[in-house]
Amino acid sequence: MARTVLFHELGGPEVLRLEEVPVAEPGPGELLVRVDAIGLNRAEVLYRGGQYIEDVREFPGRLGSEAAGVVEAIGPAVAGFAVGDAISVVPAFSMNDYAVYAERAVVPANAVLHRPEGLDAVGGAAVWMPYVTAYGALVEAGGLRAGDTVVITAASSSVGLAAIRIADRVGAVPIATTRTPAKREALLKAGAAAVVVTEEEDLAARVLELTGGRGAELVLDAVAGPGVVDLARALAPGGTLVLHGALSGEDTPFPPMPVMKGRSMRSYTLHEITTDPERLRRAEAFVTSGLRSGAFEPAVDRVFPFEEIADAHRYLEAGRQIGKIVVTVDHR
Repeated sequence: MARTVLFHELGGPEVLRLEEVPVAEPGPGELLVRVDAIGLNRAEVLYRGGQYIEDVREFPGRLGSEAAGVVEAIGPAVAGFAVGDAISVVPAFSMNDYAVYAERAVVPANAVLHRPEGLDAVGGAAVWMPYVTAYGALVEAGGLRAGDTVVITAASSSVGLAAIRIADRVGAVPIATTRTPAKREALLKAGAAAVVVTEEEDLAARVLELTGGRGAELVLDAVAGPGVVDLARALAPGGTLVLHGALSGEDTPFPPMPVMKGRSMRSYTLHEITTDPERLRRAEAFVTSGLRSGAFEPAVDRVFPFEEIADAHRYLEAGRQIGKIVVTVDHR
């Protein structure tokens, strides 16, 4: 038996329950993992509340797609792993099929990466989703190059912070946005070349000023909604607006054609990388290289114990964090 987070109805953090659940044996292409740390993502909040891109297929529902731990058992037709390996699980599956909010979890082996030496469980649960998401959006989808300028919205999120570091590493210029001045200094410290406070400044005008009137070659947007029109105005000719989230909760228009002339807008999800073995291989190599050099590091805002999973969700929903929220599992 393993303590597992279940929810028997849609709702807020109060619907989350810790219950004892039998531990399954891994089937073909699967691993059984002892979960030591869990990385929280906004997708889980949306899924729990019935607002995600897919619905809960049946109750009780389970949660979680990012974790770090140790391989405990290996299913048939799995190569490259041994019992005792320190690993990380990356989001590459539906939470209707697999979930990692548990002391032990069966996961598909193609969603598991070996944890680099020196990266502990908390770091292993905090680093992959942000950096692989940002890498895929900036490099694979956005074609970011040295000398380009990229505008990063919701920049104090774990993905935003990773995007700042990735832009710095490839020689691009990251401009971070934030609603209020409270996180300005933290974003500059994280490596942003400039910070635009959207409650105080005209975003498009400020970006044009910072780029000498040219505009940004790339915008990485986690907010969507009506604000994409202003973001499009900040694009350079030939630039691309990449949408990877919908924090606004509002409908997203296509900006007027005079604004978008010669520019493009596309959506992006992490699964574009994690479900494509070749793209995931490149992402893993890129992130591991950055970790090894010290250019990348996990950005952990706060750590909660497993027993306080509901409080961890409340903290995530409050939106005050700078970086990743991680939950640790005590196996004593």
